[in-house]
Amino acid sequence: MRAAQFHGTEDLRVEEVAEPAAGPGQVKLRNAFAGICGSDLHAYYAPEAAGLDLTSPHPVTGATLPQILGHEFSGTVVELGDGVTGVEVGDRVAVWPVYYCGKCAACREGRYNACRLIGFHGLTSHGGGMAEFTTVDASMVHRLPESVDLRLGALVEPMAVAWHAVERSGVQAGQTALVAGAGPIGIGVWFALRAHGVTDVLVSEPSAPRRATIEALGARTVDPVNEDLAAAVAGLTGGDGVHAAFDAAGAGPALTSAIPALRPGGRLVVVAIHERPTELFPTALVMSETEIAGALAYLPEDFDAVIAAMADGAYDTTGWVDEIGLDGVVDAIGALRAGKGAKFLVRSDS
Repeated sequence: MRAAQFHGTEDLRVEEVAEPAAGPGQVKLRNAFAGICGSDLHAYYAPEAAGLDLTSPHPVTGATLPQILGHEFSGTVVELGDGVTGVEVGDRVAVWPVYYCGKCAACREGRYNACRLIGFHGLTSHGGGMAEFTTVDASMVHRLPESVDLRLGALVEPMAVAWHAVERSGVQAGQTALVAGAGPIGIGVWFALRAHGVTDVLVSEPSAPRRATIEALGARTVDPVNEDLAAAVAGLTGGDGVHAAFDAAGAGPALTSAIPALRPGGRLVVVAIHERPTELFPTALVMSETEIAGALAYLPEDFDAVIAAMADGAYDTTGWVDEIGLDGVVDAIGALRAGKGAKFLVRSDS
């Protein structure tokens, strides 16, 4: 079968590899779509920023390079391994792609997404979604209802990242929020906020094309470079500041500009990966008793919540999702790095 394999920094090749078979407790999937994620960009250009060790086997999965990419993906079950129950051939699924140690402090508390040795299928594992087929433990698949197609199913993973961030914020229906960054995760945060009943949302984004994309979905935006962000926040909140803010940009200015936008007691959730350190002035947190929290990935219940919201029509892919074949992955990674496009879904059979 054909697969997009990562061999090292800026070295991704579409190659013929052996087709897998389902082992005990596993299901084999015919992959449908796999999204290119910001983590894939970090892996390609700066593996250390993605927490990747390119020289040693992964401590949980034992995987080494080359690695088939694609950790946000959907597919159809085509084979069941021994002992699998509760899943049937023909089921259309999204995959919760997390591998965890089960022993660290995070795992003992059920925070598997924060495992100190976390791994991901399609990043540090035996396979991934950017291939014709893959195998995963049956416990990792989440069925898609008839109203959620496989294209939308491939977006469950990134939308679950955003959903988990909104859960971490503690924001409540009827409150206010600021989203810094209108890439796929920022778009996902905007959708998740609306699904939580938070409709007074301002999206801060310096890129005109990205502002136009999220505005077409119905968002209220501001250009933080050429417009007055503080005035826009004041206009949204009557001068009080937002209850929750989200750094979905991974850039220092997005982080530092969000802190003064918070109302007293507000919380900033950092959901983006930063490649560079950022200098903060902690006194601003002290004086308003505001907080900064991190949000990593998702839990299985975040997948279930997103799928249910998708079934209710809470998500719209118009204008921000493009499809490509396997041979277009490297070009798409370059385009995303240059700020072109929002979300590329790779058709795994092309």
